[in-house]
Amino acid sequence: MNILMVASENDGLKGGKVGGIGDVVRDVPPSLAMEGLDVSVVTPSYGFLHRVPGARPVRSLTFRFGGTEEIAEVYEVPGKQQHRSVTHFVVDHPGFVSYELGRYQIYCDDPPLMPHARDATKFALFCLAVAEAVKRGVFGALDCLHLHDWHAAFLLVLRKYHPAYESLRGIRTAFTIHNLAIQGVRPFEVADSSLAAWYPELVVDRSELADPRWKNCLNPMAIGIRLADAVHTVSPSYADEILLPSEKPRYYGGEGLEPDLQSAHEKGRLFGILNGCEYPEDRVAPRMEFPALLKLLEAGVLEWAGSQSNLMSSHFLAHSRLSALAAASRKPKILLTSVSRVVDQKMLLMVEPDSHSKSGLQGILEVLGDRGIYILLGTGDKQYEQFLTRMSGRFDNFIFLNGYSDACAAALYANGSLFLMPSSFEPCGISQMLAMRDGQPCLAHKVGGLKDTIEDGVNGFLFNGATVKEQVDDFVWSLREALHIEENDPGQWGDIRLNAAGSRFLWQDTVRQYMEKLYKKP
Repeated sequence: MNILMVASENDGLKGGKVGGIGDVVRDVPPSLAMEGLDVSVVTPSYGFLHRVPGARPVRSLTFRFGGTEEIAEVYEVPGKQQHRSVTHFVVDHPGFVSYELGRYQIYCDDPPLMPHARDATKFALFCLAVAEAVKRGVFGALDCLHLHDWHAAFLLVLRKYHPAYESLRGIRTAFTIHNLAIQGVRPFEVADSSLAAWYPELVVDRSELADPRWKNCLNPMAIGIRLADAVHTVSPSYADEILLPSEKPRYYGGEGLEPDLQSAHEKGRLFGILNGCEYPEDRVAPRMEFPALLKLLEAGVLEWAGSQSNLMSSHFLAHSRLSALAAASRKPKILLTSVSRVVDQKMLLMVEPDSHSKSGLQGILEVLGDRGIYILLGTGDKQYEQFLTRMSGRFDNFIFLNGYSDACAAALYANGSLFLMPSSFEPCGISQMLAMRDGQPCLAHKVGGLKDTIEDGVNGFLFNGATVKEQVDDFVWSLREALHIEENDPGQWGDIRLNAAGSRFLWQDTVRQYMEKLYKKP
């Protein structure tokens, strides 16, 4: 089989990643290739990916976009790791370039009154270029177009409604949902960033493309769910959860698209397949003596602080805490860790109050007490960063590392006692797999991919609750129970750690399900 993956990100290329899409698009193609498939991956160049050493121009494409003739260039580019059955392509066009804050950007930061405007135009143009490339045979004779998230869904519009791309209708399509909450909604007409502006020649059935809430807008995420031959979520439990309506913040479900998802499920087109994790045979977890860990984290804080003109309070507090621990020359008995984006999805249950009107984080830190410290690494929304900074000022057993580095993340995965992951929802999650791979069990919310990878009391710990307050209460109570086991039952604790380290979520198992459920024609 010959598969083309169309995505906004590809961490198989240096600089080609922002989030989880890039991880999946990096790891899946080599695993498919090991099963005998040929896989091509294509993304926009964003103005820089076509310039990597070894990039080779493949084809010039001419097509009409927005009523004018456009030319785009397709390049084959070398991946970070070479595989003879995996080929990486990028498409270059001036419309893909966003240069902000001194660097090329994959995504644009549009104002709230024009959400996704520049990105939607960019990806509508990109998908037209890809459709033309498929038509011209640039990627060979394809068996399946595997489209990732709303950015690639415009190909389904072109496939069904554009007369120049009728040939695409003979190719099977699979659509993967990575983040259901971001749907790329734009108007059908009037605005510069709209369906009529991008593809003025199309005559469409708006009912197939419309957002269920705003009938004058198209919804690319809904289009992917409605028009793809197979729809895929990145864990089985998340595929079940999104069939129900959201009741946020208590429950995160279909985000307004549950009728479309229910229809796909009833027709046998919706599949939940758990993402995998890499387990290299030659990999050695970076386990460190405690002073060396502190030194590494301190170096990260100094690097972040040095890159800014003003010293952030979070950096000052983190450096002070790390220095104090180093001076004490005493390793804490318990090291709680988190590596996370500091956003609503991941941090809400840290901020929300429990039944005693204490925030979840305060409850966690009070339960931990002087038995240990909690180190959280991450960046994100300012209000959450400010909350975490305030808490690090109040509690000397909490260190907020307000930045990110691969070295710091790897050290926390490998050296912690218990990894905390209280996500309100989690389509799959990778942090829990990485912590478990290094022998660190996790305490996580019983949702999505977290409950598909963690078995309570066996290889980690899970909490739950019918309301947000109950979720916070159970989060804190579950930590108390986990620490009780660590202190009073070393045999059980050792078994949980060994089970965590022995848990395996293999990409080979994942891609075999891709081949059976997503790529094969009925």
